[in-house]
Amino acid sequence: MDVRPIRTEQDYDWALAEISRYFENEPRVGTPDGDRFEVLLTLLAAYEDKHYPMPEVDALQMLRYVMELRGKTQADLSRVIGSRSRASEVLAGKRALTLDTIARLHHEWGIPSDLLLPRPRNAAA
Repeated sequence: MDVRPIRTEQDYDWALAEISRYFENEPRVGTPDGDRFEVLLTLLAAYEDKHYPMPEVDALQMLRYVMELRGKTQADLSRVIGSRSRASEVLAGKRALTLDTIARLHHEWGIPSDLLLPRPRNAAA
């Protein structure tokens, strides 16, 4: 199996080129190509997590992003959560999303619930 650690951008580019051919025709799990595909995915994920970390996004940022992406307005949000004033408070950051509101947004707008749940704070902070 031709794989190697990803330490540099050149290694990263090599791994991306190697793995790209598997996206057209994903190999079966347990085959030599399937094992290679899985190892390359793991190596790429580890490198990306270290060198290109995703920024933490809180629930309000995610809600605003989804609203912008889908052309939703505060009035649309108020219809989902029950009142215009509550929607205004949520968007102003004065009111947190409740579990009921998160469930409604998931049901009505298809937003994955886990994207709107509060994130635990780092213990080290």
